[in-house]
Amino acid sequence: MTRRGFIALFIGFAAVAATSRARAAAAFAVLAKSKEEWKRLLEPARYAVLFEEDTEPPGSSPLDQEKHDGTFVCAACFLPLFDSKGKFDSGTGWPSFFEPLTAAHVGYKTDYWLLLPRTEYHCARCGGHQGHVFNDGPAPTQKRFCNNGLALLFVARTERLPELRE
Repeated sequence: MTRRGFIALFIGFAAVAATSRARAAAAFAVLAKSKEEWKRLLEPARYAVLFEEDTEPPGSSPLDQEKHDGTFVCAACFLPLFDSKGKFDSGTGWPSFFEPLTAAHVGYKTDYWLLLPRTEYHCARCGGHQGHVFNDGPAPTQKRFCNNGLALLFVARTERLPELRE
């Protein structure tokens, strides 16, 4: 292969990689539903956590003890948010992760509910409240995404992910 051929091949691979990343980043459209629509679709406790920013009691979610290989998706719109490989036992009583599956799938805002600023994170597609992120997690990120179990559904790796809710 000539030097020119190698450079053309390299540029071609770079273009394909850039296009794939762009598609992955734009793989979903924002889902806008009214609170009334969400109330009809979700159980009351899930609705309260996801769209009223309620918090479930620590230790109440079976997902805190979930150890199987798979993906955690938003319980409202089914957008994949976390991989089981990023889950760890934080000892808090809530499912905890050190990084989201894809950075573009979570959004952030500052929350002053307890007077001190905290970073709240939510599903970037439907806006459903997931939990708060803290800087006391394990390597490699030192982040702890402390999630409400009611805001997630677990899908085993051997199962097909649900279609995104319309």
